[in-house]
Amino acid sequence: MSRWCGWLLMGVVVASCGAMETQAATRYPQVSVYAHRGASALLPEHTLAAYAQAIADGADYIEPDLVMTRDGVMVARHENEIGSTTDVATREEFADRRTRKVIDGEQVEGWFTEDFTLAELKTLHARERLPQVRGTAFDGQFRIATLEEIITFLVQQAGRANRGIGLAPEIKHGSYFRGIGLPMEDKLLAALQGNAYTKVAPILVQSFETANLRALHGKLGTDSNIRLLQLLGDPAQKPADVELAGGSLTYAQMMTPAGLADIAAYADAIGPERRMVIPWNAQGGLGKPTALVGDAHAAGLQVVVYTFRPENPFLPPAVRQGAESARNPEASVAEMRTYLQAGIDALFTDDPALGRQAVDGAP
Repeated sequence: MSRWCGWLLMGVVVASCGAMETQAATRYPQVSVYAHRGASALLPEHTLAAYAQAIADGADYIEPDLVMTRDGVMVARHENEIGSTTDVATREEFADRRTRKVIDGEQVEGWFTEDFTLAELKTLHARERLPQVRGTAFDGQFRIATLEEIITFLVQQAGRANRGIGLAPEIKHGSYFRGIGLPMEDKLLAALQGNAYTKVAPILVQSFETANLRALHGKLGTDSNIRLLQLLGDPAQKPADVELAGGSLTYAQMMTPAGLADIAAYADAIGPERRMVIPWNAQGGLGKPTALVGDAHAAGLQVVVYTFRPENPFLPPAVRQGAESARNPEASVAEMRTYLQAGIDALFTDDPALGRQAVDGAP
């Protein structure tokens, strides 16, 4: 029986097991669909509307990327720089907040969440990150959500859907925020363990850094509902915490059998970019799978691949059809199914309905 079966939550048994049993005849019944920033192919990312759409479309998990406000509140934004995902640049009262900072070794210019209180951020409206691809029809309709609001919303949606819905928060720029006196890890753990739903629901905490996951592992114990996922970036780069400490460990080294064995000592899964699992070949199609999935499984790690997007600019060149920025759902489903055949355990997608279609084997 799955460790997630039979949650007793506020007097209601969440029927995750029943859903699992009814999917037994589907093609990949054990593979989870993670809504990357919500249904971000359809609505502005990290908004409650995007999470609602993801849940309606059958996502097993929703993913909030977390950054900090000046007054120490965790909010959902992909980055702490918010010039491209809110209307802050149009707000004259915040013009003097535009600045330049070094974030994880890179120069970044714009407006940053840590320079705003939550009350100030709540006056802003979300905007589409990729307007040339996904349009701007929903700009100005949604606000920035806090982690607390997302958890409350998730409890409501799980009850309405009568199924278990997991949460996959990502700690963004952990070392940076710790360095400016706004550490996230303990605050996140307290929020998850302090809520009746997230105290028992499937939770997957992610980070591109390593030290914070090691520290969380030491605090969780062996029977926790919270699992840890080590995200893997550009093979030539180092995790930000390793770089800050003067270490030499690269993501490429972390993807070797020895590196994966080390990860398995503190994490439950890895999150590689999809081309680390199946690279594109010279013809612009999908090539031969690498050894990463097999090596990770041998180390006892699950593989959660990011990120599948349904528009032509993000698909392998050989399968793009129609206008340059057009949606190409058939090709996206076919791409995901190729990765499923390579043995991945879960996938992040901007369009969970297509992910569900791929996983369930629906035509």
